Amino acid sequence: MGKPPKDRKTNSRITEKGTRPANLPPTGTTSMGYVSSKKISSRWVAPTMFSLLGLGTLMIIVNYVDLLPGGTNNWYLLGGLGMVLAGIITATQLH
Repeated sequence: MGKPPKDRKTNSRITEKGTRPANLPPTGTTSMGYVSSKKISSRWVAPTMFSLLGLGTLMIIVNYVDLLPGGTNNWYLLGGLGMVLAGIITATQLH
C-alpha cells in the first residue's frame, strides 16, 4: 500500500509577506545595531599617506646612492622603512 498524500498548504511561508522577525535589526543597520553610513576620511589622510610613502622611498634610494650626510648608514634605511610603514598604516584609515 502507498502512503497517503501529505496535506500541503498553498503557501509555505512561516511569516506573512512584508513582516520581519523580531530578532533581526532594522534595515540600514549593521549586526551590532549601529546605523551604517558611508565613512569619509579627513582631508589630511591621503596627503599624509602619500607623503610618508614617497619620503620613505626617497630616503631609502638616497641612502643607497650615498647622498646623505655621514655616508651610507643603516639608520637612514631604518628611518625610510619606518616612514613607509607609517604610510601603510595611514592607508588603512583611508575610506
